[in-house]
Amino acid sequence: MTAHWRYVDSLPPLPSLFLQAALRRKPSGTQLPDLGLRSWMTVDADKLAAYRAVCGFPDSSLLPPTYPHVLAFALQMQLMTSEEFPFPLLGMVHLANRVRLHRPLGGVSKLYVSVHAQNLQPHEKGATFSLVTQIDDQLGLLWEEESTLLCKGVKVDGLVKAQDTPAPLPVSEVARWDTPAAIGRQYAKVSGDYNPIHLSAPSARLFGFPKAIAHGMWLKARTLASLDDHLPDANVEIAVQFRKPVRLPGSVVLAASAAGSHGQFRVTGQDAALEHLNGSWRPL
Repeated sequence: MTAHWRYVDSLPPLPSLFLQAALRRKPSGTQLPDLGLRSWMTVDADKLAAYRAVCGFPDSSLLPPTYPHVLAFALQMQLMTSEEFPFPLLGMVHLANRVRLHRPLGGVSKLYVSVHAQNLQPHEKGATFSLVTQIDDQLGLLWEEESTLLCKGVKVDGLVKAQDTPAPLPVSEVARWDTPAAIGRQYAKVSGDYNPIHLSAPSARLFGFPKAIAHGMWLKARTLASLDDHLPDANVEIAVQFRKPVRLPGSVVLAASAAGSHGQFRVTGQDAALEHLNGSWRPL
C-alpha cells in the first residue's frame, strides 16, 4: 500500500489531462511513485442514466457494478498524468480488470475514492502494473478495482510470471449484440474516456489500428448488463482478461455458465475462435 496520500479538492477538466497525456511520449523512469490520490465524488443521476443507456443496464436501485470505474476515471487520469508517474499514458494496453463488490451498491450518493499504482512486473512485451481503485462509503470499503496495464518497451528486472488458467466450465450462448461504429464516441461521452483509438477510424489509424476499437470497459459493462440475472449483487469478485479488440462496427456473442455463486463467461466474434474477452465471477 502506498505511504503518501494526497487529497484532491477539485479535479482538472479531462481535456487538459488528455492534453498532458498527449505531450508525454517517453518513459521518465522505471519506478512507480509512492503516491496515491483521494477525493470525494458524487453520483450524478443524469450521468448515471446516460451510462446505463449506453451500456445496456436497466433502471435499478443499485449502481451497475462497473459504474464506480467511471466515477473514479478523472482521479485515475490525474495520477497517471502527474509528474511523479513515469510512464506515458497513450499507448498503454489494458490487459485485465477485476472488481470486487463488498456490499450491494444501493443508496449511494457521495463516495470517497482512492487511487494508487502498485505491483510493477516484467512482461514479454514490456512491463505491467496494477492501477488500484478503492471506494468507501460511511460504512467503510464498498467497492474496489484492479486494472492491469501494459507499458510496451519498458524494461524492469525480474522474471516474467506464467498466468494461471482455470479449468473451463461448460458455457452456452446468452446474448449477441451489435457494436456500432459510434459506440466508442457514445461511451466516451458517458465515461470521459476519449482515447483516440476508440473514437473513429481516422483517429485510430494514428495509433496503428486500421479501425476504431471498442473500449474494454464498455465491453465488460455490456457483458455484465447481459449477465444481470447470473451474478450476485454483492460479496463477489468479477475478473476479465481482454483478448483481441473488437473492431467497430461489428457483432459479438456472449456465452456463460449457469447462474450461481461462481461461473465463467466469454465474448467472441461471430466466429467463436475469435475471443475478445473472457472472465469469471466468484465469492470474495
